Amino acid sequence: MNKIAHIKKNIRFIKFQKIVIVSILIGFLSSFLGITLKKLTEYYEEIFFSQASLHPIFIFVFPVFGLSIIYFLRQYVFNKKENKGINEIFESTGSKTKNLPKSKIASHFINGLLTVVFGGSTGIEVSTVVATATIGSVAQRKQNIFKEYKTELICAGVAAGITALFNSPFAGIFFVFEVISRKVTRTFLISTIIAVTVSFGLVYLIDEKPLFTVDITTWNLRAIPFFILLGILAGINSVYLTRCVLFFKNNLTQIKSHYYKIIIGSVILSFSLFFFPQLYGEGYHAIKMIFINPNEVKISFNLLYTLIGVILLKPIVTSATLFSGGDGGVFAPSIFIGAFLGLFIALILNTYFKAKIIPVNFMVLGMAAVLSASIHAPFTAIFLICGLTNDYTLFFPILVVCLISKYTAKMIYPHSVYSYSASLSK
Repeated sequence: MNKIAHIKKNIRFIKFQKIVIVSILIGFLSSFLGITLKKLTEYYEEIFFSQASLHPIFIFVFPVFGLSIIYFLRQYVFNKKENKGINEIFESTGSKTKNLPKSKIASHFINGLLTVVFGGSTGIEVSTVVATATIGSVAQRKQNIFKEYKTELICAGVAAGITALFNSPFAGIFFVFEVISRKVTRTFLISTIIAVTVSFGLVYLIDEKPLFTVDITTWNLRAIPFFILLGILAGINSVYLTRCVLFFKNNLTQIKSHYYKIIIGSVILSFSLFFFPQLYGEGYHAIKMIFINPNEVKISFNLLYTLIGVILLKPIVTSATLFSGGDGGVFAPSIFIGAFLGLFIALILNTYFKAKIIPVNFMVLGMAAVLSASIHAPFTAIFLICGLTNDYTLFFPILVVCLISKYTAKMIYPHSVYSYSASLSK
């Protein structure tokens, strides 16, 4: 009897060892992929955006060219496999037989890069998520011992990728819990914590700086009613973003020709970029610009025109980008909308209601609030935005606006883009 118990104990120990080793490998490969994609995208997006700024004709050339290249690659290199975003992960984790093919690593990496570099108004986050999920899926299939841990190893890859993109291991852990797994097992904790630790170690090793440099000093209790207002308006805006994406996805299905889709998407994108260059790519360049002394900004007609224009148009151009074959999701658009929404609300309150609130605080809170409501993952949004700014001064206000925005959005429309996709995959 003791011998049998000893054998079982050894088997459990061997299984534990293998999970630890594979989690380390998944963490390193996923974070390396995420960092590489981020660096390449930042480098080439800056070059292409500069050229488009100097020569406006490129605004009309880049989108149609980029989307055409993506379509060509899909048809002749990636076996006509359409990238369906995070829905591919739900299909895989919800089935014992469906797996993410290896080609998804290259297809999402390349197509995500091309989409943003050529002006597609989305981000590389979902491309990274699916590519790193595929790393976990491939690792899971290598040994029979891992078959029962499919979801856990996929989550480990995704968490490592999110950690690498946003310098926040907690954002990676909470994202896979709130969006993908929705349950915690011992293996989930072991594999995910190991993967994000390795990922954060690599981020630290290369001395990756926060994406946004902000100067946050304090916040006031008297601003709490305005935080609540921001959370409600952020929830409403997130529903607008979600419904735009789903409208293009569901109501334009009668357009079967990929050429027509590319033309329609390119026209919407190019004309929007012509009037509002801030919408180019991820839009992080525009956020960095408005983070420069936002507390000193004075309201004007041109500024209001820009703020209202980008807030209203971003969901439309994001939806058009995805509809026409671009690779991406709602992470970056949500952060973008939130920053501009926060600044807009702060300026209106300070100018017309003498609220004396701090605009930079509202920009950071807006980013977290819209993201929380868009993906229905408040704790992901909290730690992700704190990681992006490398500042936890606003932790409590961010918690408040994230919860309010999420439940405001759910009251208006019960689905996020992710939960809607998940319901379809069942």
